[in-house]
Amino acid sequence: MRSLRVTILDLVTKGPTKSLYTRVMNPNLASIMPQVVGVWCEELGHQVRFVCYTGREDLHQELLNETDIVFIGAFTRSALTAYAISNMYRSRGAVTVIGGPHARSYPQDAAKYFDYVVGFTDKNLIHAILADCSPHRPLGVQLAAARQPTELPGVKERWKFIEPTLAKAPTSFKMVPMIGSMGCPYTCGFCVDANVDYQPLSFDQISEDLKFLRTKLKRQMVGWHDPNFGVRFEEYMRAIETAIPPNSIDFVAESTLSLLSEPHLKRLRANGFKAILPGIESWYDMGEKSRTGHHTGQEKVKQVADHINLILRYIPYVQVNFVLGMDSDQGPEPFELTKQFLDLAPGAFPAFNLITAFGQAAPFNRELQREGRVLPFPFHFLDNLHAMNVRPKHYAWPEFYDHVVDLSQHAFSWPMIAKRAMLNRGWTPRWLNFIRSVSSGFGQIYHHTKIRRFLDTDLSVRRFMEGGTLVVPPCYARKIRRKLGPLWDMLPEGAITHDHHAYLNSYQEPVPNLIEVGPPSAVESPAVRVGSH
Repeated sequence: MRSLRVTILDLVTKGPTKSLYTRVMNPNLASIMPQVVGVWCEELGHQVRFVCYTGREDLHQELLNETDIVFIGAFTRSALTAYAISNMYRSRGAVTVIGGPHARSYPQDAAKYFDYVVGFTDKNLIHAILADCSPHRPLGVQLAAARQPTELPGVKERWKFIEPTLAKAPTSFKMVPMIGSMGCPYTCGFCVDANVDYQPLSFDQISEDLKFLRTKLKRQMVGWHDPNFGVRFEEYMRAIETAIPPNSIDFVAESTLSLLSEPHLKRLRANGFKAILPGIESWYDMGEKSRTGHHTGQEKVKQVADHINLILRYIPYVQVNFVLGMDSDQGPEPFELTKQFLDLAPGAFPAFNLITAFGQAAPFNRELQREGRVLPFPFHFLDNLHAMNVRPKHYAWPEFYDHVVDLSQHAFSWPMIAKRAMLNRGWTPRWLNFIRSVSSGFGQIYHHTKIRRFLDTDLSVRRFMEGGTLVVPPCYARKIRRKLGPLWDMLPEGAITHDHHAYLNSYQEPVPNLIEVGPPSAVESPAVRVGSH
């Protein structure tokens, strides 16, 4: 196999951005798999050029180099950017590949604009693509490994891609991406990991990675990319404790409340964990994840608030994740309960996610499509914030957005921001909470208020969100054009729309096994014969 010129593009964001928060944070949000693919390509004898797009680079300048094949890792929010870049490279004769969450969620749509669309990916799959490296048009080839890889190149092997990405962060806040497990043992219907089996990776590899990091940075910070960190808690802690001195590396992880008991919190603090992101999601569901059992509503609010305040005594920065618009929500109560929780645990930063059905990422999405509740919002807005592509079960849109605006104004009011600042310990948590509140928080209030106004003043928005038309409202199309800038002219025709029922339309109901029934015996009563009336 000849040596190929390979370009790998990790799309952290969907377009240019100038905000202070994204300037600091985006370089720390780099994905692991694009780096892994880079290592595999080099091991297979190819020349690799790696670009992590954080929103501040000049993409035109970055993409000038000639290349034979381009791998793009993208979330759905960045899909249109990926489509435009693929179109540009294909026009130059290059072959293009898309992977990441969007490829898994919307493979049928991605296949229109890429030569290869990959789901679960391992080294053998990458080898097969590079060996073929041929155009597949008008529809790309959809490929996937049977399961997630059982091992990945570690930090040492990925360092040549990690280091220049971290250099883009303008402050000393630099987070190295690591992962110790794939999938999640919980099966939340809205989650992209709902049908991905939990699979731990090598704990010896974790120890080696941490030892290596100690030789590279003065004060390291590691961001764990595990969907649910600490499921095998003892093994994780032993891997850390045997590799590095106590509290010598700062760690950030997403975990569940069920794993964050006080003994575990003490051990996490001793090992340098500075930020934890647990999911609350709902006041009526997910009791197993939150350690609240059958408690719901007011009882759950008090129990979870006490637990979050306990965590804050050990971990300086806590972000709590909520999902708004779930089918279990009805009336003002879910939003009022969330406000009560914020008053009881004001030190935690709240992240509000609008429930989103990402194509075929979760089995529950097929039921939503069958019910006709999934809306064809352009991918550009599917980031859990700027659009909710599921019509709420128990709310009219104006009522729902009234509640969302009210909750956002409460969460990011100046008194709440001041309380968080006073209760946070350390300069970094205070600074991060403040910047997020005035950047992301105020931005949420502005955006949700604007959507609420459109529901009263723009009939095209109202009809689209209520399912009366599939035509994308002009205000959304204009926003995409502004955000993509020069990439808009490279966007393939029809790319801002997609088949929002592709998952349902591609699914075939299982056919039950048929049992051949012979003629009744001579002694059988006619009343019990198969098919008798």
